[in-house]
Amino acid sequence: MRLTILGGGGFRVPLVYRALLDDPGRAVSEVVLHDTDPRRVAVIAGVLERLAQGHPAPVPVRVADGLDEALEGAGFVFSAIRVGGTSGRIRDERIPLSEGVLGQETVGAGGVLYGLRTIPVALHIAERVAALAPDAWVINFTNPAGMVTEAMSQVLGDRVIGICDSPVGLVRRAARAAGADPAALADPGRAGYDYVGLNHLGWLRSLTLDGTDLLPGLLADEDALASFEEGRLFGADWLRTLGALPNEYLHYYYFRRETLDSVRDTRETRGEFLDHQQGGFFERAAAADGPEAVYALWERTRLEREETYMAHSREASGGWQRDAHDLEGGGYDRVALALMHGILADTGTRLILNVRNGTTVPQLAPDAIVETVCEVGAQGARPLPCAPLREDQLGLMLQVKAVERATVEAALFKDRDAALRALALHPLVDSPTVAARILERAAERA
Repeated sequence: MRLTILGGGGFRVPLVYRALLDDPGRAVSEVVLHDTDPRRVAVIAGVLERLAQGHPAPVPVRVADGLDEALEGAGFVFSAIRVGGTSGRIRDERIPLSEGVLGQETVGAGGVLYGLRTIPVALHIAERVAALAPDAWVINFTNPAGMVTEAMSQVLGDRVIGICDSPVGLVRRAARAAGADPAALADPGRAGYDYVGLNHLGWLRSLTLDGTDLLPGLLADEDALASFEEGRLFGADWLRTLGALPNEYLHYYYFRRETLDSVRDTRETRGEFLDHQQGGFFERAAAADGPEAVYALWERTRLEREETYMAHSREASGGWQRDAHDLEGGGYDRVALALMHGILADTGTRLILNVRNGTTVPQLAPDAIVETVCEVGAQGARPLPCAPLREDQLGLMLQVKAVERATVEAALFKDRDAALRALALHPLVDSPTVAARILERAAERA
């Protein structure tokens, strides 16, 4: 089966390839890379070459000349594009910050600006997949993952599935903190978990192993909560008040003042850091002496990237370092591989994915993309029933989903009113006047 990776020059692509090499099921017979930046994809192909060295049966890698060539014959398509590059991300962060509101890649005004720029390209990809590889499954890594998946689903229906590593990371960390083996979570006969929300906005509301919900005991244990990332990020008192474990990105909503204070006067946003870091990596890698040197450089850069992830939120919650479990990297790769195997082998694997709502959350439209626990089989990913949402959870979901759908509408129809509505109604944008100025400045700098 051929796997096509769009955004094949992306920094995380080697994580996917490494997972494929370690896959005992050998689901993929060829990897095809496509990227609009030939220098970047050439460097990443060199990293993959180093990973394949010495492997008894490496997966062949080919760089396609164009999008259509990359898609023809694909069984799975990973979409991991970044429209506008890191320079676009910098604008998405700096423009809102200049107006006194949070600038972040997927959350708030920055997420809306990124969606407006990305959705038209993602829709073009969806149309080419439908024309050239109608039986392919598209696994969307592209941020903002929820709204991009929702836009692509208008063309591809249920054959596009969005993934994120934040929810599965949360479940594993919570299980470990509660004294359980995270590996046991893979057995639906023993384990279960209730996670529901939108991409980068969801809650783990139960975590059951052998008939016992581990979450109440975890929430009552101060030391256990202090042992993992979300416990330190949100604090024991607030987590007990919520009665659930939020996705790490909810820190931007619950602690908006503290996070904004930590980033408002920053000398370097996350986008600026990645622009310098990755720009430097690709420049040095292009001049490096052979695949071994390129790979060593990539590994050092990857570790630095993981160490600095969500640094401003960690600073706002007291300042602390990420532990070894969080620095392993990956996440996306493991979820994607499990999703592919679930579809190909019709396994009934349970994963947290971004899929069409159906009746999972009755208050949302059936075609709205939600992030929840799904059962994966030959027909794709089917969302499982979940417990009713509390009013505070549902209210936030409804408001942010309205923002996402308005962003898709604005991108589809070049509708300024829909774009303004998306920005002004976001919980992290405090004024329609500010929203209008952000929109105007983004248009000037496009």
